[in-house]
Amino acid sequence: MQRRSALLLALTLWFTALTPCLAIAQGTTDRDGVRRAALDYVEGFYEGDTAKLVRSIRSDVHKYGFDWMAKDKRYTGEQMTWDEILGYARRFKEKGRTTSATAPRKVELLDVLDQTASAKVTAWWGTDYLLLAKYDGRWMITHVLWQSPTPTQ
Repeated sequence: MQRRSALLLALTLWFTALTPCLAIAQGTTDRDGVRRAALDYVEGFYEGDTAKLVRSIRSDVHKYGFDWMAKDKRYTGEQMTWDEILGYARRFKEKGRTTSATAPRKVELLDVLDQTASAKVTAWWGTDYLLLAKYDGRWMITHVLWQSPTPTQ
């Protein structure tokens, strides 16, 4: 009986010591996945790379943003559909456009849980807030809320 209790205690202590390591490893993997999805998002637009956009954004995405209209001195809201996202990237590539190597492509992870996450992307067009979810082990963007740079930027 004492042997069984000692074994049970040893296993409990071992699992207790191991659990934080497993959580950190999982957290790192999830953080890497969220970061990669956010980078694929910005790079997909910067490079006109539809493969990166397909890999990082769900086709049922809801993308809505506010663009500053200097002449009207106000923001105008607009939605971008999945087809418009891919169309933009295709046209970008077809026209041979490029994005400056110095253009901002900052990714900040705001919150990463085991199934959902949020991130902030800063790009030449402004700031995008991304909501992501894990589907079959892969992080995908489900929602984007963006705005162009503020009038003072």
